[in-house]
Order: sequence, then C-alpha cells, then structure tokens
Amino acid sequence: MRPFLLAEALKQCGCEVKILGFSFGETAVLSSSMEWAIATIPGHPYPRFVRSVQQLLQQIDGDILYAYKPKPTSFGVGLLQKLRTGRPLILDIDDWELSWHGGDAYRYRPTPKQWARDLLKSNGALRNPDHPLYLQGMEKLISKADAVTVHTQFLKQRFGGECIPNGKDISLFNPEGYNSKELKVRYGLADYRVLMFPGAPRPYKGVEDVLMALEQLNQPDLRLVIVGGSPYDDYDQYLQQHWGRWLIKLPKIPHTQMPEVIAAADAIVVPQRDTPAAQAQFPLKLTDGMAMAKPVLATRVGDIPEILGDTGYLVDPGSPQQLAVGIQTLFADLAAAAEQGQRAREKCVAQYSIEAMAKTLADTLASVLAKVALSQTP
Repeated sequence: MRPFLLAEALKQCGCEVKILGFSFGETAVLSSSMEWAIATIPGHPYPRFVRSVQQLLQQIDGDILYAYKPKPTSFGVGLLQKLRTGRPLILDIDDWELSWHGGDAYRYRPTPKQWARDLLKSNGALRNPDHPLYLQGMEKLISKADAVTVHTQFLKQRFGGECIPNGKDISLFNPEGYNSKELKVRYGLADYRVLMFPGAPRPYKGVEDVLMALEQLNQPDLRLVIVGGSPYDDYDQYLQQHWGRWLIKLPKIPHTQMPEVIAAADAIVVPQRDTPAAQAQFPLKLTDGMAMAKPVLATRVGDIPEILGDTGYLVDPGSPQQLAVGIQTLFADLAAAAEQGQRAREKCVAQYSIEAMAKTLADTLASVLAKVALSQTP
C-alpha cells in the first residue's frame, strides 16, 4: 500500500503521478478507479533482467524520480535514470530489507562451487535481482539519493531522512458510513465478541500470542478474526490447526471494502513481537482501527506507542498473559473502550491522514527542488 499512499499524497501536493515497476510472475490486479497511470514491465532473472531495466528506463519521464525501497529493482533503476538525465531522486524506505536475511550479520560467503552454482545455474540465487547481497550493496548507495523518506523512527535512526508516517483515507475509513451491527450479521460474526487482525499473519506479528490469550481466558464467545490469511506460506493453516476453536478467517477483500469489515469488529489487535522487522514497520492495521474509531489493543513495539498514545490499550510484546488482561479490561467497560476509539480517530485525522502525509511530503519536495535549483545556478 505504501506507494499508493505516497501517490495520493503527491496528488494532493499538485503532482501528476505515474507508477512504474516490474512484474515478476503473476501480474498484480489493480483497481480501475485509481487516478494515476500505472505501467508494468515483465521482470526476469539476470541476465535477462538487464533488458527489463532498459525497457523500464524508456518509460521513466518524470521531473522527479521517487524510488520505493532500496532494491536494485527500484532504487537501482532510479540511480541509473538519475545518472542518465540528472533528474532528482527521492528514496522511500518502508522496511529494513536486510532484516529478513539476518540484518547486519548477513554475509555472503559461498564456496567456489556454490558461487558458480548461484551464478551460472538457471535458478541460481545470484540471478535474483533482489538477492540479499545486492540489497546490502544498495544500502551503501542510499546517500546518493537527493532525499530519503521513511515511515518509522527506527528507519529514520538507521537511514536518516524525513519521517512521513503512512496516511489514512479518513473519508473512506469513516465509521459514520457503516452500521456495525448489520455488518456483524453480514459477515457471520453476530454471535461473537470480535477481536480482528485485518492483515496477513506472520510469526513476528504476534497472532499466536492473541490466540494463546484466548485459550487462557476460555470464554466461548470470544473470537479472533483474520482477514485474508497469509499470501506468503501456510502459516494461517498452522494457526487453524493449533487454535482453530478461537479463529475465524475471512477471505481476502479489496482495500475499498476494508472499512466495512473493520466496522464488524469490536476491537482491533496489533500484537507485534519485538523483532527488527516489526520495529521497522508501520502497521497499517493500527490506523485502520483508529480511523474507524475502534478500540485498539497493541504491543509496545517500534512506533506503536507513539502512534496510539493514550488512545488505546498497550501491553508488552510476547506476553499472552498481558494480552488476556488487556482483552478483559477492554470488554469489561465497553463505554470506555468506545471513548478510546473515538479519541483514536481524532488523533488519526490530525496526525495520520493522507492530508497530514501530504503536508510533510510537500516540504520534502520543496527542499529537493531548491537543492536542484541551487546546483544549476552558475
């Protein structure tokens, strides 16, 4: 979602936006209602990827380049175009890519035989344009960007740049447009007190901790609802096998339908575990719940305490016991929980809307353009 949120904010800054990128495997399904141009080029492993890059470079005609993620497939292409045209380049970093490969401890130290296989075999690891060795190299080139934007303090401390948290479309995510009781019936949730995790479950996201908390509480009308399941692996099946009694899975839905699903929840849970990957992320499900005025139960990881502040319920990460207490506290006083939810929406509107995002982004654009003008002054 991050590139599309940036596109919305750029649009509010008065920019025309064109989104370009590579499609590896299946082509993404994109909404026809999007109001900006989108172009995809088929991506391939090396050495065919060189041709893919040449094709993409021919379509990049913007006055300002905005690369998403410090990857060869994005930032690398942006650096090439900057060298070719002199156009200013901004880099957005919304994840610490190397955190998935061991972080600072990552080293590529193959034997000569393994190196030959990785390089020469048709499915060799080094033929992947975004191999971690190349990601490591891209991190060393971040200073070549004219500006850097990030969305968490963890990333700002690591890579510098301007922090632009993810904004929410507060007109779409507006609880006044949805009837929660009717939607609970529509989604088959009317008989339950619903804790909702509106995202893809992965181990570091702490969903297991919520399910263990429900097991401890052993209250038959409590359920954790997961929306969409995991597109990465069969982790949601693992959850179903171990805690299926407490789990309801809804199918994947379009982004524009997400507010009505969230409206069917009694509370949103964001139980991130304390890992580098989680510290680097801005959980969109957090502001999904805040914008919809739902009480939010979350863990003290990364920027979550700052984002949620005193408008929700915070517990320590990796603690099913504390989550169980938080669930009990939330449902013991639903009036107080509703008040927390309303305050959370007010904070989201003020600090985490697309409009708030655009305001900071406009300053970044102005700074980049001023730098360019200064460099061109005789």
